[in-house]
Amino acid sequence: MTETAPAPTTHTLRTSEAELVYDVRGDLGTATADRPALLAVGTPMDARGFATLAGHFADRPVITYDPRNVGRSRRQDPDRTPAPEDHAADLHALITELGVGPVDVFGSSGGAVNALALAAAHPEDLRTVVAHEPPAGGALPDADAVRAACRAVHARYQRAGSGVGMASFILLVSHQGPFPTDWADGPDPDPAMFGMPAGDDGRRDDPLMANMLTIPVWAPDVDRLRTAGCRVVLGVGAESGETLAARAPRAIAEQTGRDLVVFPGDHTGFAGGEFGQVGEPDAFAARLHEVLDRWAHPRSVR
Repeated sequence: MTETAPAPTTHTLRTSEAELVYDVRGDLGTATADRPALLAVGTPMDARGFATLAGHFADRPVITYDPRNVGRSRRQDPDRTPAPEDHAADLHALITELGVGPVDVFGSSGGAVNALALAAAHPEDLRTVVAHEPPAGGALPDADAVRAACRAVHARYQRAGSGVGMASFILLVSHQGPFPTDWADGPDPDPAMFGMPAGDDGRRDDPLMANMLTIPVWAPDVDRLRTAGCRVVLGVGAESGETLAARAPRAIAEQTGRDLVVFPGDHTGFAGGEFGQVGEPDAFAARLHEVLDRWAHPRSVR
């Protein structure tokens, strides 16, 4: 069950590239080598998505934040979609500002991609990185087809709006197995299949759609991840099958020799209904505790 967690306090970090709003639960001064602060990151999901998960970690301070292009945070250049390396630079700045490193990081989806980029660039910031279902299509044998599919989703959104764009996105993230080169051929999907309106509201500012050109096409620096001086764990949902977000962590684990850990549920296994999805948050948090705690007392978590 969810523990009694402290109410978050909200803060702002200003860098040359962004204004980052973040929340801290608990006293940062209580972090220890065995119980470091936990930084939970998503993209494009903001800090709200980790409310349930944070409640399971009242034994240590928990930090959540809004990435520079979503929620309460702001970027200096609104016309440029940040790449994983940009988000990694923001996370490095946040850890440095707080002075609590090395920390544990749990990254979800695009946040898992950004966490891997951080591990490659600044392993000294980290004790353990748990990258849960990073949709890093660049790591896969069908990377070119993944990139073409992501470009097609973005192009449909730009041409026809959010209904068609989101319907295309759902088809992409739920696709099982390698992507065929002709995935994007054919007519636009009908948004009504997913209970969404087909009309175009004229907006083209959805960060999820902008991220299609940066996050799921990303390829990790395998050599840096293989030799990084922090622990790197790739996570996959037990119910995720052969989706992009499940195939990529398996591939990265194989390429880097890092641990692959199966978590309860699917891509949103940790969710407690913050954005409508309800996973298996109690079981998920217990598994995450197990993975993090075993760094202090190393043994296999496979």
